[in-house]
Parts: sequence; C-alpha cells; structure tokens
Amino acid sequence: MGTPDERTHEESASAEAPPIPAPPARKLRVFALDPALRMQLETESFAEATLEVPWEKELKPGPVGEYLEVVDVDPSSNVCYAPVDLNHPHILASDGLDPAEGVPQFHQQMVYAVAMTTICTFERALGRSALWAPYMPPRKSNGFRSYYVQRLRIYPHALREANAYYSPDKKSLLFGYFQARQDNAGLNLPGGLVFGCLSHDIVAHETTHALVDGLHRYYQEQTNPDMPAFHEAFADLVAMFQHFTMPESLRKTIAETRGDLRQDNRLAQLAQQFGQATSGSRALRSALATPPKVTDYDPEKEPHELGAVLVAAVFQAFLEMYEMRVQDLKRLATGGTGVLPDGDISADLVNRMAQEASTTAGHILTACIRALDYCPPVNLTFGDYLRALITADMDISPEDSLNYRTAFISGFRARGIFPEGVRNFSEENLRWQPPKMKVKPEEIRSMLNSMDLSWNLFTNRRTSYELSEANGKTLLQWLRRSLNRERSCEISRDLGVFFTREAVDDAMAAGQLKNVTFGSTTPKVEIHSVRPARRIDSRGQAHTDLVIEAVQKFKAKDPESGLVSNHRGGCTILIDMQNERIRYAIRKRVGKAERIAAERRFMGMAGGGQAYFARTESKEPFAMLHRGV
Repeated sequence: MGTPDERTHEESASAEAPPIPAPPARKLRVFALDPALRMQLETESFAEATLEVPWEKELKPGPVGEYLEVVDVDPSSNVCYAPVDLNHPHILASDGLDPAEGVPQFHQQMVYAVAMTTICTFERALGRSALWAPYMPPRKSNGFRSYYVQRLRIYPHALREANAYYSPDKKSLLFGYFQARQDNAGLNLPGGLVFGCLSHDIVAHETTHALVDGLHRYYQEQTNPDMPAFHEAFADLVAMFQHFTMPESLRKTIAETRGDLRQDNRLAQLAQQFGQATSGSRALRSALATPPKVTDYDPEKEPHELGAVLVAAVFQAFLEMYEMRVQDLKRLATGGTGVLPDGDISADLVNRMAQEASTTAGHILTACIRALDYCPPVNLTFGDYLRALITADMDISPEDSLNYRTAFISGFRARGIFPEGVRNFSEENLRWQPPKMKVKPEEIRSMLNSMDLSWNLFTNRRTSYELSEANGKTLLQWLRRSLNRERSCEISRDLGVFFTREAVDDAMAAGQLKNVTFGSTTPKVEIHSVRPARRIDSRGQAHTDLVIEAVQKFKAKDPESGLVSNHRGGCTILIDMQNERIRYAIRKRVGKAERIAAERRFMGMAGGGQAYFARTESKEPFAMLHRGV
C-alpha cells in the first residue's frame, strides 16, 4: 500500500486542478482629485482613491491594453521613462503603486486608471464598446477611406507648459507639466512642478474629448459658438460627476456642508491644483455659478465661459433632483420638520445622503452620455442638446416619476438656452419627431436584413468598427438600389440629405437648393456611423435602436459677394429594430440658407479675432483652446 507520505503524493498528483477564473477588475490607487488634497489635514484622509478597472489579461508594460497605450516620453527633457508593469506581483498585491508626485511610473498608472474608468462609464451608458475616431489620411490620395485606431495613446509628460489636450490628428492625449506661480500658488510649493496627468479631472476631461470625437467626428469643426463650448462643457460634466463615485470624498463633503451641496464645495470644482498653480484661485472652474439669469447664454462669450453656462444648467438639474431625493431623509431625521438643527449631522444621515447624491449624479451623467446618440451629426447647439436629453430620457423613463426632465428644462430655461423650432418648453414639443415620410415595415426589414447588427459590449472592437463601416456602405447601396426616383426624392426632402442626382435636381427645381453645388454628378454621402444602442427602460423592458448618421458636404455661393464656402449638413436617424419603424430624424438640412448665413458670419468673426478657430489650427482644435486656461 506504500507509506502515508507516498500515498499523499500519489493522491495529489492525480487530483484535478480546478480552473481559476480571471478577476473581474483590477484595483489601482490614484489621487482622488489631485495631489493638493494631501497638503491639508482636513482633506488628507481622502486624498487617495482606489479605482476598479476591467481586468485585461494581456495588459503589457506601459500600460498597453485593448483601449490605451501609455507612452512616457518627455521631449523637453529628452528623457524616456521606464514603463510600469501593472502585472508585477508586488504591484498587483498592493492595488498598484503608491500615489507619488515624483514617480513617473505612478503617473502612468494614474492616467491609465482614470481614462479606463471614463471609458467604462461611456460604455455602460451607451450599451456598446467604445471606439476611437478613425485615422483619415489626406483625401487627395485616399478618397473617403479611413483606418481603424485600436488604442488611444497617452503621453503623461508631453509638454512643458500649463496645458493638456486631445489631439485628433495624433489620436493621443498630451499632458503638460509646469512651474507653479511664485506668488499666491495656493497649496502648491511656489515655483514647484505641477503635473496635469495627476489631476483626475484633467485626465477624465481629455479622455472625454477623445470619446466624443469617436462618436461625432465633425464636432471638432466649430461652425457655431456652441460647438467648442459644448465640447468643453461636456468634458467638464463627465469629470465633475465622476467625483460622486468616490465614497470617502463624497461623505466628507456631505458632512461639511450638512447635506447642502448648493454651498461652495470641492465636488463642484474642477482641477483645484491647476487653478491654484496658474491663477491662485481655488479651482480652474466651478459648476456653482452666480444665481442664474436669462441673459447668461451669450454667444459672444469665450468657449469656456459659454460652456460654463451649460455646465451650470445641468448641475442645477442635479441639485434639484438631489434635494428632492433627500427631503424624506431630512424629515425622518428631524421628526417631520425637515429643518436640520445646528451642529454636525449624524453619520447615518451622512451615509444615506451620500448614497442619494451618488445615485442622482450617476443618473444625470448616464442621461448626458446617452443623449449623444440623439444629437445631430453636425452643427450642434445647446438647444439641440436639451432636446436630445429630453428625448433620450423619455425613451428610458416614460413616466418620469422623479421629474428629471422638468429639472433639465428648468436649468436650461433659467439661463436663456432656448431651442429653435419649438413652440414651448413642454416635453412633447422638445422631443424629436419622426420624419413625415411613410416607410413601410417591410422596407425597414429589408434594410436591416442587409446589414450585420451584432455589435455589442462583448464584440471585438475591430470587428465592431468594421461592421459599422460595412453597414454604412451597405445602407447607402440599398437606398440607391431599392428606391425609385419618387421615393428617393421624398426621403431626401424629408431627411435633408440627398442620396441621388435625381433628388438634387428635384430640390433645385422646387427652389430648395439655391447657390448650392456638390462637386460631383452623384452627390456623395458619408454614412460613417451605423451603431446599435441597447438600453433597459424603467419598466425593465429591453430596447435596441439602430443609430445612423448621414453627413453630406456641399459648397454654397454667397449671392452678394460671390465667395464660395464649404459646409456640411446631415441627419441622425434612430430606428426601432423590434418594431421596424423610424422613431426620430434629427436634421441639419443640406443647403438651408439661414444656417449657411449663420456659419459664414461665425467663421468671419472667428477668423478675424479668435486664434483657436484659425484654419492653421484645424488639426489640433483643442491645443490652442486649452493653452494657459
């Protein structure tokens, strides 16, 4: 029978080893907001946070993963820093490197963790994997061909200046570092180094620019005052609402303000260290503005100032919803009066208020991101975005039992943000409408059957990109092949985009296209986004829409000066895949005279005095916009 030791060895050798599943997430420590919180006793306890990002089995030193590639080259110092290996056993065991301002490898860890967190926030809201904007070589040699970009590159030490920006041309995030002021540097060492890559807000802000560019590639074309302002405002909103995912900082702020988030507080501030180091202020920007006025919206404002109006409108909606959600907690804590006594509030009340604040912030942020699928593909305005918010929320929560839509409308109206083309501020009037044309379900079914619509959160990202590109070409071929002249003209008139020469001729004969040309016999149309949007509504029902963006470039001749200018029109179409019907058509009509004139006026103003709109900066629209802010 053998000795006991021999039997034990034989049994262990024949035992089956159970498979060990990969962990769902990787924990990485970061600065909760930025390093400045460690400089004060009252904030030091929550200066750090631990983020959970998706586990990437094949993550390489850099880090280099599926979505991101961190490249730590410092051109100003002629230095290349060794890449961090987040799979090193010691680093895995300690939830990443210790937060440290002077360790480049921690800087690499920080940008990776915050950027991945931001990506995951978008994917949860949209119900599909995130894609970066494709690389578009010069069209002289390549036509309309584009190339898949797997990874966004991040350079933590790319610039020696007070700047950070997303480069659409390089498909990269470039972060700067600089010396703080010698006088009034806040909590910073006078003249000490400040790193943009160590600001949670700045990293989330720049990552958002890249994600929005992946969804709407023509939003970097600044055709009206709202376009650059929207990019800045939306990136600020994403960064700010991510503050509410950090429990320690959130609970501390709730305790300090006694639950009143209308008071000045760190959760409503952005890039505190950056603001102190450059201007001596408490933060770079704050969502808590002065009391709203109907004159707040002013298209003459600088983009960040104009964007702050949109941020304040959305943050007002958050505050109103948060206050509504904690009213019952206040009544329970005060015997029904709802008026909190002086002094500290209880830890239990702090925890429950923090939970409600986090839930509300999450709902608002998800609504803001989801609304991107309901926006026109070009020439977005703040009013368009309000309509997108209302429409998207009505689809998910028809009853609106918590009055989120009322809060959004109130915040926009109070600051003079009024949508065009609506009769009043009712939800029904703000909601986008379906096109007037009649499309039979069998036509929709035939179109859907011609495409591959399997893209979801689990699809390989390259496959998702290739499916989207192939579906766009298939859809355009189907339209031109399947529709006769009469139907083609009807669809073009209704959608505001012209798919055939006959449709153009018909519109010109009707006087709808004056002084407009397309540069070729057959008008070219870009259908560069055919993506599914999967959502669960408040009743637990699953919905899948097909989001289609069609964009068309055209030339317009000024009848007075004779000058010719380039413009784009387009349409976002949402198709209900279950019921085979077109739900919404969100148009910026090709050749619309009023919009052409407005774009000419704006570009004339921009070219005359605002350097960040100059055509020489067209490849880097965010570089000048962010410099020295």
